[in-house]
Amino acid sequence: MKGAREQPTPGWHDMLTMTDSFPDLNGLNVSIIGDIRYSRVARSNVHGLMALGANVTLCGPQTLLPVQLDQLSPKGNLRITCNLNDALEGADVAMALRIQLERQGMNLVPSLREYHERFGIKLEHLERHKELVIMHPGPVNRGVELASDVVDHERALILNQVTNGVAVRMAVIFLLSGVGEREVSPVRATG
Repeated sequence: MKGAREQPTPGWHDMLTMTDSFPDLNGLNVSIIGDIRYSRVARSNVHGLMALGANVTLCGPQTLLPVQLDQLSPKGNLRITCNLNDALEGADVAMALRIQLERQGMNLVPSLREYHERFGIKLEHLERHKELVIMHPGPVNRGVELASDVVDHERALILNQVTNGVAVRMAVIFLLSGVGEREVSPVRATG
């Protein structure tokens, strides 16, 4: 289920993953950090999270933020910043996004090392924000979006996202197959 502008199933399983840690998405503070401009997952998450009442912060280099930001937030629960510390302040969830060099056509960041220095989530961020959980839709570029010790941290929900992704996609395929709409005859044992 991919589109040119959104990717709904990852958005759904990301929100499902959040409900594993938080009882309600209404009022949840979610910061999405990284290559938002080229991320279909980010757009799906922004729309879904805001529809469910979450407060969303988008953070990244100016060159990786969407061009038409004003059209993303009819409810006003969207905030934009180019400062990682500002984005993490008060956040319940930080979702790092992969830099999608293959979609950019040109380098929109000076270097991956500099990107990590300014926008990469490191262990010091987890130490400063004791309740913050980390998500990433994958694949993770260790040492770019997330430091390796953050990827492997107990508050990283990345493996939960993968597990929930399988379940959500299976549910979508089941529903689209129409199996639930027609009568299924039981399998009879022979012999």
